[in-house]
Amino acid sequence: MPALRGLSFIWSKSFMPFTRPTLSELRARVASDITSGLPTADGLLRFSNLQILGKAVAGLGHLNYGYLDWIAKQGVPYTASGEYLEAWAALKKVYRKTSTVGSGSVTFPATPGVSVDAGTQVVRADSATFTTVTTATSGVGNTLVVQVVADLAGEAGNTPVGSLMTLGSSIAGIQSTGAVTAAITGGADQELDEALFSRMLEAYQNVPNGGSGSDYPIWAKEVPGVTRAWCSPSGFGAGTVVVYAMFDDANSEHGGFPQGRDGVSSSDNRHTSGSLAAGDQLTIANSIFPLQPVTAMVYVCAPIAAPVPFTITGLSGASSATRAAVAAAITEVLFEQGAPLSDGSFVGVEDIGSAIAAIAATKGFVITSPVANIINTLGHLPTLGPITYS
Repeated sequence: MPALRGLSFIWSKSFMPFTRPTLSELRARVASDITSGLPTADGLLRFSNLQILGKAVAGLGHLNYGYLDWIAKQGVPYTASGEYLEAWAALKKVYRKTSTVGSGSVTFPATPGVSVDAGTQVVRADSATFTTVTTATSGVGNTLVVQVVADLAGEAGNTPVGSLMTLGSSIAGIQSTGAVTAAITGGADQELDEALFSRMLEAYQNVPNGGSGSDYPIWAKEVPGVTRAWCSPSGFGAGTVVVYAMFDDANSEHGGFPQGRDGVSSSDNRHTSGSLAAGDQLTIANSIFPLQPVTAMVYVCAPIAAPVPFTITGLSGASSATRAAVAAAITEVLFEQGAPLSDGSFVGVEDIGSAIAAIAATKGFVITSPVANIINTLGHLPTLGPITYS
């Protein structure tokens, strides 16, 4: 037994956490070494060569400690960054999502029979440019519908319905000014380290199970622009799986909700004209289809916004900056805890209260509505409604 106690002591001493010395501590150690090594000389005077040399040695040591610290962080998935994060993620077949271009439809008034060639430039009001992808000819109704893609990849190319568009060069028989009639969506920026880390960690924590409930959200979030996803087994009956998704950054102008039509993949030969997805939902469905079990019929749906009104007492005199911070804090909690599922989950009112309390100048407030936790319901995603201050 004494021998075991000794081993336990050695084990605990060997695995004690290492504290990296600061630059000041390293300088003090070097100065101490100089003093002890040269007892007959004062090497610590202000302009002493030994003092300057000692500071240089301490600085190099501090640099080496920093490099070793960085190496240690890249050596494990949890603290890796940049290309090393990508390497750890690749071991789980998780790859950084590249930027994508948005696409949609633009309609121009035109006389019948007039055509626009593929490659024609279309310009948005803010000078962003788009290119037609196919040749289009105007027909009955004196309108010409062209399919366009953004010239630059990223979220900036996404454009809502009704936005004004102009032909880059005039064409006889076509009015130069038109409008977006099918939202230009699908544009997404390159994935940042934070989002890649979250997906990688999810892949390490959830071993693929051939189509389990945890697999579908992982598959959906592989699509550029998708930030959140949920799975509802048998959502539309036996043999079906419903996947809900959000594009919080790419579709921020629409509150993050997918722009398109709910439905199934175009590759699923069981679909009908009414069940075929479109827009963002189709992009996700087509991405999931090669991965899903062959017997499942997967529907991709946009959650329905469920605004939650709040009444807060004690902050009637709060400034506009404080009120904006309160709204942002509530939105963050709804983002983290809200889900379009009836699985017993909820958004905690106490958590919202804690988030507001962390904001300066909010002392003494009380959330008088809602009075209970916000229960998540199937198909509906809680969002921030109007805030009343009293």
